[in-house]
Amino acid sequence: MAEKQTQVLNVERVQALEHWLKTTNTKLIQVNGQRKYGGPPDAWDGPIPEARCEVFISHIPRDTYEDVLIPLFSSVGPLWEFRLMMNFSGQNRGFAYAKYGTAALATEAIRVLHGFILEPGCYLSVRRSTEKRHLCIGHLPAATRQEDLLQVMRMLAEGVERVSLKAEPGIKGVSAIVAFTSHHAASMAKKVLVEEFKKSFSLDVSIKWLSVERSNTEELWCKQKVPRSLLPQKISQPSALPPHLAHSPLVPQRFCRTVGGPTSLLHPQLSSSAQAFAESPVMLLRKMCEASGLGLPVFEVFCSHTGPDGFLNVTYKVHVPGMNASFQGMGTILPGPNPSTTLQEAKKTVAQQVLQRVFNTQLTV
Repeated sequence: MAEKQTQVLNVERVQALEHWLKTTNTKLIQVNGQRKYGGPPDAWDGPIPEARCEVFISHIPRDTYEDVLIPLFSSVGPLWEFRLMMNFSGQNRGFAYAKYGTAALATEAIRVLHGFILEPGCYLSVRRSTEKRHLCIGHLPAATRQEDLLQVMRMLAEGVERVSLKAEPGIKGVSAIVAFTSHHAASMAKKVLVEEFKKSFSLDVSIKWLSVERSNTEELWCKQKVPRSLLPQKISQPSALPPHLAHSPLVPQRFCRTVGGPTSLLHPQLSSSAQAFAESPVMLLRKMCEASGLGLPVFEVFCSHTGPDGFLNVTYKVHVPGMNASFQGMGTILPGPNPSTTLQEAKKTVAQQVLQRVFNTQLTV
C-alpha cells in the first residue's frame, strides 16, 4: 500500500506542504474526504460569513496543496475557511472551496483569480459557490401532510430545518422542498433518502437539488403560513439503525396510512438489548447473530473508487456461519482521516445493510 501511494504522490510537493505547515504553524484537519483550514482560523477577528461569501475553485492540479493555494487566495483577503477535497490516495480531487468574511471579498477573488495560471497549461476556475441546502422530493402521495412529512424527514436524515409541500402540475401527487442546516447535511440526505423511503414506506420518490436561487427559496418559505411545530428546533440524533429497524416514536401513523406503508417501524424481534447497541451497528449485528446461534459474522470489505461527490464506493461480502448464504453488496461512505477510520465507517455501513437483510429473513437458517 505504501509503495502504491509513493508512485501516485509527488513526494517533493508533499514535503513542501509539510515544511510550509511547520514553518507557518498552520493547522489542517482532514475529515469526511476533505482537508480543512480555519472555520474560522485561531486569529480570526472579522465578521462571520453570510450568504455568497464562498467561492468554488476547480481545475486544480492533483499534486497542488494548501502551501500554494491558501497563500494565493489569502492574497485577496483573510480566509475564514479553506477546504481542499482529497482522495483516499492522498492526492487532491481537483477542486476546493474558499470562504471569506464578506461577499465583496468573494467577488474580488473571482475577479482576480478566475483564469489564474497556476502552472503552464493550468488555468484555475473560480466562481461563486452555490452552497445548496434545499432538496426537492417528488412523487409523494397527494394526501401527504406537511407536519407528518417533517417528522418522517427528521427521522430519516440529520439537519432537517423545515419542509414545504407543492402540487405537481399534471401529476397525481405532491412534491416537497426540504431545507437543511448545511450543504453537508443535504448531501448526506440526498445519498440515502430514495432507498430509505422505498425500504420504510414502499415509496418510489425522486430526489434532486432545488434548482431555484436561494433568494427565491426564502421567498417561498415566507409566503407560507408555517405552523409553530414545523419551525427549526434542536433534535436528538437519529439511531444508527436502518429506519425500519429502529424504534422511533416520531413516525406518525397517519403518514404510514397515507402511503400505505407499515404502521409501525419497530421490528418485533428488535429487543431492548438491541436498542442498547443501536449506535454500533457492527456490535448489534454480532450480538443478534450470536443470540440466534448463527456464530459471529466475518467481514470482507473492499474499497473501490471515490466518486466526483467525494464519497468512497465500497463492496463487501459478509459470511454468517450459521446461514446458508453470504451477504454481498455495495455502499458509499465518506472517507475518514486515515485507513483505519475509513474501514470502521465502511463496516458500519455494511452492518446496517446486512441487519436489514437479516431481519427481513427473520434470522432463519
